[in-house]
Amino acid sequence: MQRVISVFSLCIAMTAAPIAASELERIVVTAQRQPLTVAENPLSIANVSAAELELLNAVHINQALDRVQGTWISRGNGQEHLTAIRSPVLTGAGGCGAFLIAEDGIPSRASGFCNANQLFEINSEQAASIEVLRGPGSSWYGSNAVHGIINVISPMPAISDNQLSVETGPNHYMRGKFQLGSDSLLVYGNLSHDGGYQADSGYEQQKLNLVQTLSLHDWHVTNRVALSHLNQETAGYVQGRQAYQDDNLRRTNPNPEAYRNAESLRAHSQWVKAWSGQRLSVTPYLRYQDMNFLQHYLPWQAIEENAQVGAGIQSLYTWEQQEWLFQAGLDAEWTQGELNETQPLPFAPNIPQGDHYDYEVHARTLSPFISLRWQAHRDISLTAGLRYDWLEYDYQTNLAPGSACAQEVEVCRFIRPQNSTLSYPNWSPSLGIIYQLSPQHQFYSQLSVGFRAPQATELFRLQQGQQLAELDAERLSSIEVGLRGEHQDWFYDMTVFYMDKRNFIFQDTERRNVSNGETRHQGIELALRYQFTKHWSWHLSGSWAKHHYSNNLSLASTDIKGNDIDTAPRVMLNNRLLWQEDEHRSVELEWVKMGRYYLDPQNSADYEGHDLLHLRARQSLGDWRISLNLLNILDTDYAERADYGFGQYRYFIGQPRSVYLNLSHHW
Repeated sequence: MQRVISVFSLCIAMTAAPIAASELERIVVTAQRQPLTVAENPLSIANVSAAELELLNAVHINQALDRVQGTWISRGNGQEHLTAIRSPVLTGAGGCGAFLIAEDGIPSRASGFCNANQLFEINSEQAASIEVLRGPGSSWYGSNAVHGIINVISPMPAISDNQLSVETGPNHYMRGKFQLGSDSLLVYGNLSHDGGYQADSGYEQQKLNLVQTLSLHDWHVTNRVALSHLNQETAGYVQGRQAYQDDNLRRTNPNPEAYRNAESLRAHSQWVKAWSGQRLSVTPYLRYQDMNFLQHYLPWQAIEENAQVGAGIQSLYTWEQQEWLFQAGLDAEWTQGELNETQPLPFAPNIPQGDHYDYEVHARTLSPFISLRWQAHRDISLTAGLRYDWLEYDYQTNLAPGSACAQEVEVCRFIRPQNSTLSYPNWSPSLGIIYQLSPQHQFYSQLSVGFRAPQATELFRLQQGQQLAELDAERLSSIEVGLRGEHQDWFYDMTVFYMDKRNFIFQDTERRNVSNGETRHQGIELALRYQFTKHWSWHLSGSWAKHHYSNNLSLASTDIKGNDIDTAPRVMLNNRLLWQEDEHRSVELEWVKMGRYYLDPQNSADYEGHDLLHLRARQSLGDWRISLNLLNILDTDYAERADYGFGQYRYFIGQPRSVYLNLSHHW
């Protein structure tokens, strides 16, 4: 069967699909960078639909991705966050380098210049859908697609109605959204203000997007531009064991001087041509980002400024003929990144006032890839993929190399390496199988390898006398098997996975960046849906997983081999009961369970976990729509994230019972 689907028709299918449509026939694009149904993908992928996003009306993206099994977006303060997909919550460069964050298939950051908070740059608040691929995706996307991929899909003109909305909530929260368009042009955006639950906190955020479609001869062209701006006053960790339960501490801010300012611009133009069972997609893109913030989580509170500008091109050729689907492409990218770290106030001789780092990195990436899908039998299909990535860093320091401290200081906290050029070549294979047990039930399995090259900050922001970071690329080998299908009013998707990660990059007890870590990750993920009646349905997504150290990393003074990795809950659950009379009226009750997790590699400190209840309702009155979100119904005291550092329990505080009211007009 020939597959000739333009991006335009793809988005029609995605946004127009009713809630009760077959999950197996749902169109997804993230897995293989072109439109395929869920049933044609031998891997684990979940989709948060436009209808769900509209009901959620999320203030923070973690509220949307809570319902994806095996996924946790750990909210910091304001719009900050850390990510976990089939993994613990990872911090530092690993906190973003292990996950690929994309917008319409284009990574939002260059592979060596990620940021743990980069999801706030994307307009997920007005997305057509959000797709999450769990497990390695490097055979298609290259570096950083190690534990998973989050891909935000933009809405399209012609199928999107005009909208204006206003929303209010606690702590002087206000948000306005708009969406205006025609058959070929769509402009949408939002502005939000949050006064902050804690003292001296809050943010102002603006996002603006433009989508244009046109036809030029035989080409379907989609142009997109995305801008974002964030001005945030950040509340730091509240310290003290179970401080999140202390009414005298919950609203305090130990770091009233903390802030984060960020702006970004992304643009791309996708050209698609289809003919005689063949399809060619060529997408050039541009990217700009600038951010500065106070490192409030460190006692000496340095200021970091980072920026990047870059350009690249993605290409994909597809040829489908009878039982064969052949795909090949070439991706290329150039990026200039820079970082400056300055400490305004004196702290200690080995942590001096003044400039710590000031460097530039020019990065170049070239990545050919190939994939073959073979319908070997009526009930069996095989998929094989292979990608080669060549990444080169050209690093130059704008300060004198060596110690940032005075000459008499023997062991300085901050070391600037000599100018250098480093390259990281990597192969990423994958092999998948789908066995159709019956028309509505299938077995699937995937063997794959993910990798991430060391990030620029791991290579060039050194400490404690380390002059050179000889780091290897992290590599994760994964096997997963799953069953999914539909029977009468049931849908199910169950996956069992095992992953082994080598060359795990971390900072050891002597504060050196090394890459000799080994970790293992295994677990079960489950998604269920049961349609009780025409109007009532139950949805469950959850995971049980164990993430542990498989060698004795020098992260602590004791042997930690076999210990759970910190901030890695074994149990995460999301239960939802939905009543939906029609597309104009719905009510949802949601229960979110976060299991217990350890806070340090020694497994000596822990967080007991929490349970939250949320209620959401929506009602349409002609062209008007009103929605109400009641979050944390039981007013539970909880931590968005618990941590243990510098000898202290510390927490990002979860907010108490909150009510958000939204009024929108559609035409």
